[in-house]
Amino acid sequence: MLKVYTVARQALRRIGAIASLIEKHDGDLARQMRRAATSVLLNLREGSQSQGRNRNARYWNAAGSANEVLGCLDCAEDLGYVRDVDPSLRAELSHVVGVTVRVARGPR
Repeated sequence: MLKVYTVARQALRRIGAIASLIEKHDGDLARQMRRAATSVLLNLREGSQSQGRNRNARYWNAAGSANEVLGCLDCAEDLGYVRDVDPSLRAELSHVVGVTVRVARGPR
């Protein structure tokens, strides 16, 4: 299991709380953010037991889902549902993206 899985779990806990705030204004956006956030963990876990192209595909999916969560946070801020999302949460998600992309690309 990649060490970044722990970071992704920490981020998921924080995202859950933010999604509850967003849900008061936009249930669809909150659900999409939760789905994307859980997809990160599920794909990391699945990728850790996969091989070859399947492994890389799961890690690419995890990176894409983490980026989707970042987009959801942007939308929520821009629409005024939440204010000033903690930069450390954004940093955690960006870290997850960076690590999973590097792993999916493989050795260079």
